[in-house]
Amino acid sequence: MTNQPSDLLSPGAHEVLLDGLTQRYHVYGSGPVCLAVPGGPGVTWDYLRAPGLEEFLTMVYVEPLGTGGSQRLPSHPDGYTRERSARSLVSLIDRLAVPPVFLLGHSHGGFVAQYFALRHPDRVRGLVLYESAPVTGAEHMAEAGARVQEFAARNAGRPGLPSALNGLQTVGSLTDDEKITDALRALMPVYFAHYWDREDEFRDLRAQVTCSYISALDENGEPDVIDDRERLTTLGVPTLVLAGRYDVICGPRWAEELHTLIPQSRLTVLEESGHFGHLEQPDVFTAAVRAFVRSAAASAAGPRPSRAGRE
Repeated sequence: MTNQPSDLLSPGAHEVLLDGLTQRYHVYGSGPVCLAVPGGPGVTWDYLRAPGLEEFLTMVYVEPLGTGGSQRLPSHPDGYTRERSARSLVSLIDRLAVPPVFLLGHSHGGFVAQYFALRHPDRVRGLVLYESAPVTGAEHMAEAGARVQEFAARNAGRPGLPSALNGLQTVGSLTDDEKITDALRALMPVYFAHYWDREDEFRDLRAQVTCSYISALDENGEPDVIDDRERLTTLGVPTLVLAGRYDVICGPRWAEELHTLIPQSRLTVLEESGHFGHLEQPDVFTAAVRAFVRSAAASAAGPRPSRAGRE
């Protein structure tokens, strides 16, 4: 690890002190810088690694505060709001001393990424909202419940189905890191389009993923509620919205809504993926991001169209 300014984008793991807290991140690849923010919150960063993107982007995989090797807040497990996460991203970009970056947020990381882009559009060259949504709360949970029922119907009779559904049901009530990790590993098949048909490919990921408990409360114990619908209509950053057809958490309904709300957006639905399209359809995922990066570069070089077409 290194803390020297000249080496902050060299390949490998890095730790820097930002706002008095240790921030860890990992660098792979070459090309324009893209910060990648994982989901959870609290899930370790490495599930999000996408080697295909590293062929044309310098991928900076962030370990958010409270997760993995990054330091916990004094208010842990509370206080990990999007505002606090965005502040950490600003400090990291400043420390890296790079021009506007591409920003990719997956799942909860997508909520953070859209919050950041809305408030710091000058820092963002292009935004990738990967399995994100414009809102959380009752409406979001109701949609997820319906999609879980569809998953259960598609996989009726699978020996592993009861365990996966039980993990999904219990994970939200747990506050212990080890127990949350066990529940996450149990529920993982729900997050894939065809997990049991491809279990040999994904078994190691399921066995290795870990998660820290991070609450949905701010430092005062109040819920950090998300509703970006109104503000997203003002977003002026080129945006790629990516979603898996079979994602139960942030699927096509929310992707369509994000695409409708965001003026400079394009939409790609990964037809044979769930929540992890970069693993289930890596070639399609990579091609969509590559085309978006090229489009964003072309837009920066000339007048921007008012609306990008669908893919």
